[in-house]
Amino acid sequence: MNVRKNVVMVALAALVTGGALLVYGSGNTVAASDKLPDPEAEAAQARTGPEVLYDTTATPKLVRRILKMIVLAAETGDIEEMRAVLESNELKPMVAAKHVDDPIAYWKAQSVDGTGRDVLANMLDMLSTGFVLTGKGDTGMYVWPYFAEIDLTTLTPKEQVELYRLVPPKQAKAMMASGKYTGYRLGVAPNGIWHYFMK
Repeated sequence: MNVRKNVVMVALAALVTGGALLVYGSGNTVAASDKLPDPEAEAAQARTGPEVLYDTTATPKLVRRILKMIVLAAETGDIEEMRAVLESNELKPMVAAKHVDDPIAYWKAQSVDGTGRDVLANMLDMLSTGFVLTGKGDTGMYVWPYFAEIDLTTLTPKEQVELYRLVPPKQAKAMMASGKYTGYRLGVAPNGIWHYFMK
């Protein structure tokens, strides 16, 4: 009787072991099929338009160079520090629909207290969000924030939070209702030339 019981126990153990091997021995096959759906990722992928990027280290070296210069100048809190960045650029970036001779003076005039610090804060906030690459080759442009190039009525909850962090809630709500981003945007070409920072 004990022998028969032992045989049954050994058989059960073999079945359990065999089942475990089938489940876990197949490598990533089961893991992939068991993956929980990601509604955020699926919604973003279903949307048409440029892919939203977050890794600036994947951009060309010259783009990373100008971005670093902009960030370092903005972090000083002194908008005059941005003058060296502008002078290193091949051309002055557009800061308004019409030509502006002195972007620094313009930013000071546009700021709430005349120092331009809120403008610098906007630059830093934008560059901390996702971005997109529009066009190809010579016509390409890295654009911050990505909201400037997508339909805001299609934002996922996570993306809506990112928008709320960038602009005041009332403005964000109005933008999502209209589908259009109306805040500051910044564009840098793949060759590292800073083309614009404007609304």
